Amino acid sequence: MTKILHRSIGTNLPKAVGGEGIHISDSEGRSYIDGSGGAAVSCLGHNHPEVLEAMKAQMGRITYAHTSFFTTDVAEELAEQLVQLAPRGLDYVYLVSGGSEAVEAALKMARQYFVEIGQSQRRHIIARRQSYHGNTIGALATGGNAWRRAQFEPILPETHHVSPCYAYRDMQPAETPGKYAERLATELEAKIVELGTDKVMAFVAEPVVGATLGAVGPVADYFKRVRQICDKYGILLILDEVMCGMGRTGTIFAVEQEGIVPDLLTIAKGMGGGFQPIGAVLLSEKIYRAFAEGSGLFQHGHTYIGHPIAAAAANKVVEILKRPDVMANVIKMGDRLQAGLDAALGQSSYVGDIRGRGLFRGVEIVADKDTKEPFDPTRKIHSKIKREAMQRGLMCYPMGGTIDGVHGDHVLLAPPYIIQPEQIDMIVERLAAAINAAIAS
Repeated sequence: MTKILHRSIGTNLPKAVGGEGIHISDSEGRSYIDGSGGAAVSCLGHNHPEVLEAMKAQMGRITYAHTSFFTTDVAEELAEQLVQLAPRGLDYVYLVSGGSEAVEAALKMARQYFVEIGQSQRRHIIARRQSYHGNTIGALATGGNAWRRAQFEPILPETHHVSPCYAYRDMQPAETPGKYAERLATELEAKIVELGTDKVMAFVAEPVVGATLGAVGPVADYFKRVRQICDKYGILLILDEVMCGMGRTGTIFAVEQEGIVPDLLTIAKGMGGGFQPIGAVLLSEKIYRAFAEGSGLFQHGHTYIGHPIAAAAANKVVEILKRPDVMANVIKMGDRLQAGLDAALGQSSYVGDIRGRGLFRGVEIVADKDTKEPFDPTRKIHSKIKREAMQRGLMCYPMGGTIDGVHGDHVLLAPPYIIQPEQIDMIVERLAAAINAAIAS
């Protein structure tokens, strides 16, 4: 009997005993293609020798130093690397230990910023329905997934939500992408006016929505319109790239493809490649200055932030991501993955949409392709797809509740950036077989 409280009680999970490249092996000798990078984490695959060597070297220096007493060379180097790569205007870094921590820190930065500049009446957070921003109380409140929020609703801080940018389901037949973006921007502005134009502190969004929608990107100039509205009312724009960032969409930061710069940007997952838990918030000069010239501190902290071994791992991961061939492969293999999925599943009566950017792709499953009607959620199609995929030696990331937290199913793919063409083809083949078997059952 296990003494671990697993995510799902009573399941008989295989034991992972090894990893190499894009594969994980279990104690029974089975091998799995890591087609989802765990949860879009293992961007360089498993057992990458350069990252392991960097971690070992750091272990020989110092393994832990609390950030209220010390900084370290490796943490300083990591921050410098991130700032050099980030969109211009994101000039400082706050290191944390994961994605939920990053979002929580960003929300507190936003609040403290307005306190520091004398606008303490600003307290409202606006985000989007069907977003996912983490599982701590503040991050969960900000996220817009009804199922995840439901039982914790009584203890969640007040937040507000507007529509996601979800063209497959929400863009009207006669609507252009530009008009759709305009409609969503108008909805956001109306919400700001409703709450009070001097009462809203932040709008939070994922540039490409990951877990809850399955690699859904924005249309046209959606984020440019959002940026303009935030500027108009003095609201901070927080972009959450915990899942879609660090090269996942073909650029180091997903927002690079939108032509804007947020005030705060969260990263994690691929930042450390799964070698150590780590994340970060990148912040603008104006936020840093408000702290520096005001109270002189950010009133927040966790025990393991800036952990030297985690910083060493992330430092090497980020260094590798900068190499031109890495992002080139993400784009090339991402195109191959999209083409393969289109060919294998595009004509399926049960696949409504195949979307995404780079090596971040989603497949939305439907009961009726013409009407986009989802399967009855009691059938748990996403769970069956996961089980069938594992039986075929493929790890993917299926989720339910795509439409509203209850209805809808999708599969998210996020394989390591080192993947090769024949491995892409194997993912497509195994996923198509798993989807067909799950629906047939």
